[in-house]
Amino acid sequence: MISVRDIKKYYGSHKVLNGVSLRVEQKKITYIFGTSGGGKSTLLKILIGALRPDSGEVRFGDTVLTTLADRELDPFRKRIGMLFQHGALLNSMTVGENIALPIREHTTLDDTIIKIMVKMKLDLVGLRDFEDLFPGQISGGMQKRVALARALALDPEVVFFDEPTSGLDPIVASVITKLIADLNRLLGITCVVVTHAVEEAMKIADKIVILYMGKVLAEGTPQEIRGSADPIVQQFITGSPDGPISFHATSKDYREDLLVG
Repeated sequence: MISVRDIKKYYGSHKVLNGVSLRVEQKKITYIFGTSGGGKSTLLKILIGALRPDSGEVRFGDTVLTTLADRELDPFRKRIGMLFQHGALLNSMTVGENIALPIREHTTLDDTIIKIMVKMKLDLVGLRDFEDLFPGQISGGMQKRVALARALALDPEVVFFDEPTSGLDPIVASVITKLIADLNRLLGITCVVVTHAVEEAMKIADKIVILYMGKVLAEGTPQEIRGSADPIVQQFITGSPDGPISFHATSKDYREDLLVG
């Protein structure tokens, strides 16, 4: 459904993505791991058309997104949903108004139909009775679920998730993970999740992709990733502080750095 071929992205001399290639299968759940600052968010922005790569190709079905002008990307954007890391709800609008916003912007449906659609989306995330509250009146976990309902407003084919369980307690994180699995299973939505939550991913992912040093280090099913003999992969999935991924980012000699600067 989505194919990425040899994507490169630089910030100055820093190679954030250095030849990333991967494939997202239709109606599957794909998780993307990587170190902090390792290019996950940059790749996500490129996938949704919010950022241009310096080279390479992103294809959505038969459409090559990387050749389109911004305005030409609008039809593609209506086919996807996005759950931002912090929800990105509009605090001046009620829960229901937040969900209704993309429907009002991109359709000509009347208010009666929109209200029914809002209730349906809220019911999908278990919050049908919270339509008239403001984001500040509900918990962080509920805000994430409302943001997910908004991402579903236009019945997208694909939903992208940026750290969907970040900052949530273990119970709420499990609820969000279950919602992702349910949406995929019940509605056939393709899900692409950028996260550090390894254990949650292992429960529901069809495919896991690990980015490291701007490239795809490993990809496969959870079972294949767990069974990998690569020490970097093992350090990722165990979270061990000891391993080939160093805590110290610099490669300079410590004593020389102190004395010479």
